[in-house]
Amino acid sequence: MPGPSRLYIIGAFFLGVVLTGAWSNRPSKQKIRKRQLERLAQLDSNGDIKEGIEGCIGKTPLIKIKSLSEATGCEILAKAEFLNGAGNSPKDRVALSIIETAEEQGLLTPHSGDTIYEGTVGSTGISLAAICRARGYKAHICMPDDMAVEKSDLLLKLGAEVERVRPAPIVDQKQFVNLARTRAAEHTADLSKSGRGLFADQFETEANWRAHFTGTGPEIYDQTSGCLDAFVSGAGTGGTISGVALFLKQRLPHVQVVLADPPGSGLYNRVKFGVMFDSKEREGTRRRQQVDTIVEGIGINRQTRNFEVGRELIDDAIRVNDDQAKAMARWLVKHDGIFVGSSSAVNCVAATKLAKSLGPGHRIVTLLCDSGVRHLSKFWANTESIEDIESDLDLDEVLNP
Repeated sequence: MPGPSRLYIIGAFFLGVVLTGAWSNRPSKQKIRKRQLERLAQLDSNGDIKEGIEGCIGKTPLIKIKSLSEATGCEILAKAEFLNGAGNSPKDRVALSIIETAEEQGLLTPHSGDTIYEGTVGSTGISLAAICRARGYKAHICMPDDMAVEKSDLLLKLGAEVERVRPAPIVDQKQFVNLARTRAAEHTADLSKSGRGLFADQFETEANWRAHFTGTGPEIYDQTSGCLDAFVSGAGTGGTISGVALFLKQRLPHVQVVLADPPGSGLYNRVKFGVMFDSKEREGTRRRQQVDTIVEGIGINRQTRNFEVGRELIDDAIRVNDDQAKAMARWLVKHDGIFVGSSSAVNCVAATKLAKSLGPGHRIVTLLCDSGVRHLSKFWANTESIEDIESDLDLDEVLNP
């Protein structure tokens, strides 16, 4: 056989051997799928895949508000709680804690018709409605009828039943919190209704402050490496400020915890003077029954268990009026591109005031509770657009408009 032909045959033989070996050693479909599942499990264990919408709650970023930091010489940091993934507020933490606690106690059964009832000015209801859908429950929300309409619209889109009632003091059985409690009891007693009614009781339940003691507080501590001088927050139920204070004060006894409070709320006086009374709270002197402000979500005229559990750890209180809150909201949009709601603006005013009183070189943490999107028809409707401002506001004008 000629030399070239022999070489061709030998080469073809060895090529066939190589290809046959490669084909026989190819991974099977089962092996490929197994490797894919192992890779997915590894990603899941690393936290790259969240377990449902509940997995998007917590671990929110801590951002530096550059304009306020530069103007005061302090580092003013804000925990971006509006980035919680269910209801887009710190109330996501509370709602999840309430539901998980009830499940552990055997008070809720998914897809049984069990319904969670709550009285809320909006944010807690929105968080509950979203998480209820994710966990197989229904939500019935009672709220004052003077809240921003965006909140009730959103609740309805989330499938919650919404009952808007006139604002009333807590002694009135038709007040929105009392009504929610009544509705839950009525549901359980009605044999024609499936499931049971559970009153969430955000103002009094221990699950509220514990959500921040185990979540928000530790996150702030870790994100600042334990280097902070003050924490500033408003209070509605009181769970956020109490839970964070209880955690931080254990590790940082020197840290100042400061309440930001709107007009007409009794919490400012509770911290400053040990009483809830405010001369502006006399019968007939307030524009509305709850607090004398357009600010929603913070401020209250009664003591709650969630506020009282941490009250002794609150070092000071700063009053923030509507004009200051509106001016700060405009400032944050104009200088930082941050669009927030009323309670977030109050927090930023108080944090800035505290920074000026402490002097340069301090680190202050506050909360951005919610986006301004939920406040278009009320807070932002009463707030001048930044395009209407002919010249830049001085920060002192924001704090003292």
